[in-house]
Amino acid sequence: MTAPLVTILDDEPEIRTMLADALGEAGFRTMAFGRATEFEAALRQAHPDVCLVDLSLPDRDGLALVHRLALEQGATVIIISGRAQVQDRVTGLELGADDYIIKPFDPAEVVARIRARLRRGAPAPQTSATAQFNGWTAHFDRYVLADEAGVETAFSHAEGEVLRLFLDRPKRLISRQAMQEGLGGAAGDSFDRAMDVRISRLRTKLREDPRNPRLIKTIYGAGYIFLGDVTWL
Repeated sequence: MTAPLVTILDDEPEIRTMLADALGEAGFRTMAFGRATEFEAALRQAHPDVCLVDLSLPDRDGLALVHRLALEQGATVIIISGRAQVQDRVTGLELGADDYIIKPFDPAEVVARIRARLRRGAPAPQTSATAQFNGWTAHFDRYVLADEAGVETAFSHAEGEVLRLFLDRPKRLISRQAMQEGLGGAAGDSFDRAMDVRISRLRTKLREDPRNPRLIKTIYGAGYIFLGDVTWL
């Protein structure tokens, strides 16, 4: 089996070297870049499993890059940044990042978080990568939703994790705590807001009425219930 590929985008050579060494020792393949243009050029050929992205880049807004990666690349995206403010962390998660690690950090923690994200992102052995429900088809291998007419709408890796959680547990209450345990991330306001944003975006892509959603119901004070009839293909 080919080792997972982790790309490192950070303008500090010392951090690139530190992470590449730690990840290499842990059995990962790595590619490291100091500029966003170099990184984006490499993505035309490479298909990373995890992208580590710094926000303070010399040639590109890191948040915009995170948003594009989350929607188009299908990789797990982890922000590594010296920006420690809560709003920065929330914004990064809202734009599609799967995790946010604040500098300075121990490289062993980064390795552990990458392993945890890959375990959570791996499909269950008995579960297909395609599900149908209420006129929709979710293709988790391509990160798209298709309606009955075949019109496709892309969803991010982070949105896909939430959608898959719902599709694996239809017509069952999923509490906030269960979501936090299933998806990872520290409990608290940042996680709750990120989940609210992802669910709101999923409802929009499923063309739900925000005042009376048919598929993803909020049970105030308890959690959510997905009311669709799900068939895994």
